[in-house]
Amino acid sequence: MHTNSLKEIRESFLISKAELARMADLSVDTLTRIEQGKPCRIETKRKILLALGLKLSDKKKVFH
Repeated sequence: MHTNSLKEIRESFLISKAELARMADLSVDTLTRIEQGKPCRIETKRKILLALGLKLSDKKKVFH
């Protein structure tokens, strides 16, 4: 079971995993692990939120 909504949010923005990885300066493998619910660093979450154009205060919407 996923512990985050990252994949659903990314897909709702019509952004591919590779595109988001590039925008957030992360590897596709890292993004895959996060979408599978694996833990990640706060800095990584920050990069993803900013790459999606979200506010840092939106983190609970993406990372439960």
